[in-house]
Amino acid sequence: MKHKNIAIFIPHAGCPHACSFCNQKTITAQEHLPRAKDVQRICKQALTEIPDRRNTEIAFFGGSFTAIPREYMLELLESAQPYLRQDVFSGIRISTRPDCIDREVLTLLKQYGVTAIELGAQSMCDHVLAANDRGHTAQDVIDACTLIREYGFEQGLQMMVGLYESTMQDERFTVDSIVSISPDIVRIYPVVVLKGTRLAKLYGEGSYRLFPFAQTVELCADAMWKFHKSGISVIKCGLHASEFVEQDMLAGFYHPAFRELCEGRIYRNLLQSCIKRTENRRITIVVHPSEISKAAGHKRENLRFFEENGVTLKLLGDRNLEKYQCEIRE
Repeated sequence: MKHKNIAIFIPHAGCPHACSFCNQKTITAQEHLPRAKDVQRICKQALTEIPDRRNTEIAFFGGSFTAIPREYMLELLESAQPYLRQDVFSGIRISTRPDCIDREVLTLLKQYGVTAIELGAQSMCDHVLAANDRGHTAQDVIDACTLIREYGFEQGLQMMVGLYESTMQDERFTVDSIVSISPDIVRIYPVVVLKGTRLAKLYGEGSYRLFPFAQTVELCADAMWKFHKSGISVIKCGLHASEFVEQDMLAGFYHPAFRELCEGRIYRNLLQSCIKRTENRRITIVVHPSEISKAAGHKRENLRFFEENGVTLKLLGDRNLEKYQCEIRE
């Protein structure tokens, strides 16, 4: 069943560091901090807009939830309680920093119906974390994940691709490290350089250079494939399409269909493996019906790619196949 969030953003709240890439005002398109009345208003509105509320969580995103003043954190959690006691929504999801997790706060979150905790890991390389002013280490991520798992929360990790001082080797190491931690879900955020950030300054000075866009798509596609093979769900890949991001971005890996580009690349790699097993130049390949457009590629670019290489593909659907599974049909 598809997961749904009622997103309530608390931009910058609780953040003890100004990370090199961060401009929450642009990303969340808001500046003010929500209060209890805002939480209740958003939840009431969601009741009218989401008819099937199974697997729907109230989600506090944008800041470091467990680092905000305790009185304010409790205000937000308490304001959500009536919607949990009525068994309307399935729980509360929060995002926070790896170094803001301990047994005391996990016990408190459990008492207030929090069901999922996402950590902004961003990288599992200490030199990359330090270069981007994260203020925590890779070991902090591992330690926090161990505690979160012990307390029975759903566990999520967020990673950023293409940070200052990161190499392709560092990116692959981060992916492999996350696989070894084995979170339930992952969000992949390729870097977008936003106005008013330290990355913007470094980029303007020429000391920060981005990976080529196509190489980044390939890297993220490989990451998604590894996570999929390891049973880790990728619930986000790329920043959501937003006029605020588009007007404030200076450079980076933003595309309104970034995930579609990555999934198309996954299927191109899979289709190439299928094609190698036959001498035919006109081939019918079946995938799950919901995956046909992904296999065809963004704006059918995969079909054009193979056509330019002398292979004509026909894609059909078969509900017996799973995601990222394809077969040749004679």
